[in-house]
Amino acid sequence: MTPVELSRTVLHAVRRAVDAGELSVVVPSRAVVAPPGPGGCGDYATNIALQLARPAGQAPLRVAEVLRPYLAGADGITDVVLTGPGFLNISLDGAASAARLVGEILNRGTRYGYAQSGYAQSAHGDDGPDGHRARIVQLHCPHDLRAVVVAEVSARLLRSQGAPVRVTAEGFDPAWTTVLGVRVDAVGIAPAESPVNVRPVPAPASAESPGDVRPVPAPASAELPVNVRPVPVPASASAGVLALGRDAGRWALLHPAAHDRPRTGGEHLVQREGNPLFRVRYAHARVRAAARNAADLGFTAQAGPLAEAAPELLAVLADHPRVLAAAAGHRAPDRLARHLVAVADAALPFLLTVLPRGGEKPSAAHRARLALAEAVGAVLAGGLSLLGIDAPDHL
Repeated sequence: MTPVELSRTVLHAVRRAVDAGELSVVVPSRAVVAPPGPGGCGDYATNIALQLARPAGQAPLRVAEVLRPYLAGADGITDVVLTGPGFLNISLDGAASAARLVGEILNRGTRYGYAQSGYAQSAHGDDGPDGHRARIVQLHCPHDLRAVVVAEVSARLLRSQGAPVRVTAEGFDPAWTTVLGVRVDAVGIAPAESPVNVRPVPAPASAESPGDVRPVPAPASAELPVNVRPVPVPASASAGVLALGRDAGRWALLHPAAHDRPRTGGEHLVQREGNPLFRVRYAHARVRAAARNAADLGFTAQAGPLAEAAPELLAVLADHPRVLAAAAGHRAPDRLARHLVAVADAALPFLLTVLPRGGEKPSAAHRARLALAEAVGAVLAGGLSLLGIDAPDHL
């Protein structure tokens, strides 16, 4: 069972409790499930009982006790434990859950983790699913290379979650598009009601190529402004930001948190394990190599029970939708970058087990492991694409 399916199962349990007259509440549209916190247990936990306690007029623990039997009887759930003031800790059937997670990722491909409902991904005021006009999220940044890159990738993340976005900058250099492939919707000085709301550590002018600023109409008023005030970039460390090229240059600006100073030296170009970007891209290339080698051996991927569990890898893959939503909500591309590193680090040891060894014949277990490997590739490729970075088939 995937996190999305588990969320639906929790809502179905609430609906059944309401239909049975045990709860008198409006069934919410969304139930949050996440890895258990301190004191929790199982695979996932939900605070739905705390969310419903006040409208139900009951204590959270009592609401959790009502919901527990409805959850415990659902397919794919092996146990439900109550902890704290009313958290429901859910244990899943590991083999079935892994197969369904892998199947969902393969079905959605590089768009795994994207919102499946929400406003149309448009920046022109399209109507939302409830008939109301979508409000555009305005990201406005200063004439600064890193701020523009962070704003552009934040917009990609927001669009992946169904939000219409408009990115504007007070100034823009053509070299930023030529070298890093970054673009914005408009350039110009914004009116007072549209404040600068993306301001990460700037890259100094010495690291950027000059260019003309093209005036455009002023942007619309900002929605959900984000103020990020990091420490400045040392001039000695930022002179070669554009010299890194598109992939390494973007990674150098996006991987650190907005309040951290980016390192813009040649370490991002080194093909060694100490380079996080190399590990992420190398893991993707290994996945593609495994698929090519499997085709040569005459077998393809098929999601199924995994004879050898890979709990850490499955956990980070299952967490991908939450990471995308959090990165979008906080305008924090660094969260996605660090998550991709975690996926790569969990995947690299597993990838050694995908193909048959010696005289071993391809089996259902190999097909299931290949399916998990291809799910890893989809997550890495999709995440790198949101960052504007290439996912190589060969490295």
